[in-house]
Amino acid sequence: MIQVNDLRFTYPGAAKRTLHGLDFAIGHGEVFGFLGPSGAGKSTTQKILIGALKQYEGSVKVMGKEIRDIGPDYYEHIGVAFEFPNFYTKFTALENLRMFQSLYDSRTEDPMDLLIKVGLGEAAHLKVSQLSKGMKMRLNFCRTLLHNPNILFLDEPTSGLDPVNAKIMKDLILEKKAAGTTILITTHHMLAAEELCDRVAFIVDGQIKLIDSPRALKLKQGQRKLRVEYLNGQEKAVEEFTIEGIGENERLLHLLKKYPIETIHSLEATLEQIFIDVTGRSLE
Repeated sequence: MIQVNDLRFTYPGAAKRTLHGLDFAIGHGEVFGFLGPSGAGKSTTQKILIGALKQYEGSVKVMGKEIRDIGPDYYEHIGVAFEFPNFYTKFTALENLRMFQSLYDSRTEDPMDLLIKVGLGEAAHLKVSQLSKGMKMRLNFCRTLLHNPNILFLDEPTSGLDPVNAKIMKDLILEKKAAGTTILITTHHMLAAEELCDRVAFIVDGQIKLIDSPRALKLKQGQRKLRVEYLNGQEKAVEEFTIEGIGENERLLHLLKKYPIETIHSLEATLEQIFIDVTGRSLE
């Protein structure tokens, strides 16, 4: 669905390039995550992919067409949700969606049904000026889904959401993935990326440092060990064991039989720690 080769970009008047030869591809129905700190080039890449910035170097093809050559019909096929959404604040949530619905030629979803899906059914007739940031984020997601796009571009999709509403959003994203929608997420929230993405790309200073699935990265970068916490009398004790031959480890079997076990964990690395190790940068 998306093929990018040697993508370079410099903002007009800037002394330095923002993007330095990015190469990546995103398949049909894949959830792909761009992970990196602020200023890494995530948003610039997304703006190029949605056609907002066309003075780039290299090749950027979406659904087989070079972005430089796209026409207005491109926007019938993509949905875009920026982190800081803009709406008509004197309109209600439902009025906003109906106005945006009128801009599309393709078949659209029922705006009220979308509001109910994201938990905004009771807020449908509130003016946007009365909504919290989290409510606006959910309304923005509704706007993104109105026309059943083939590709979703989501910028920090769980930003400003409490755990309950963040889960609603994640479930809807995975529902769209299951229906065959291709999704590109830009974020610096590693947990959301780990839960949603089939593959992630680490981007720092306009360069991709690594691309792989979260699971593969955690297995490659983590320790092949098992940590067991147990009670020895009134004291908590901790021991670690290598995973190789774990089923025949006599000491481990002894602990499991003799002591009350509190927790058992494999020592795979977190995505955040892998990012720091690979790039030498934090996500802040």
